[in-house]
Amino acid sequence: MDQPEVPLDDDELVTRAQAGDLEAYELLVARHTASAYRTAVLLGAGSDAEDVIQEAFVKGYRKLSRYRRESSFRSWLLAIVANETRNLHRSRSRRDGLVLRAAAADPGSEVTGDGAVGAVLAAERRALLVQALRRLPEKDREVIVCRFFLDLSEDETVTMLGWPRGTVKSRTSRALAKLRGLLDLQEVHRG
Repeated sequence: MDQPEVPLDDDELVTRAQAGDLEAYELLVARHTASAYRTAVLLGAGSDAEDVIQEAFVKGYRKLSRYRRESSFRSWLLAIVANETRNLHRSRSRRDGLVLRAAAADPGSEVTGDGAVGAVLAAERRALLVQALRRLPEKDREVIVCRFFLDLSEDETVTMLGWPRGTVKSRTSRALAKLRGLLDLQEVHRG
């Protein structure tokens, strides 16, 4: 009478976790750890990313009763990760020391069949992009990370950052223009 296990979706797991099922929350943690970690790293947590996501998961569990399903659980959780990352920045009290390790998220993703030359060029492009991202103002960097590195929808970005939709749209447009300008400037300096 063994039936194949059907994986539960986030809504079912959240319902069970809200009813006190710790195992259901553990499954949510396992499912979303990678994207939470990427979020923390890309928003500048650097080597403290694991501490940030651990704190975010603890706070998420404590605040699970407040989750209203107006957005996906993932975007709700990533908003907590973003807030914890901001808290880390404030506690460090050094805004200029932000570290983005985009390459750490998946360093081999661009290397396909191009061999060593392709790997070097991909690493160089990635390094230039990370340098340019570091030079963006914090809010511009956050919206670029959400929309393009984490591949969040506009609605998820609105939820995660807590900004009005119009702000997300306009800041995304302006931040992309700034990023293009920085990348063009780097290209000119490289020759």
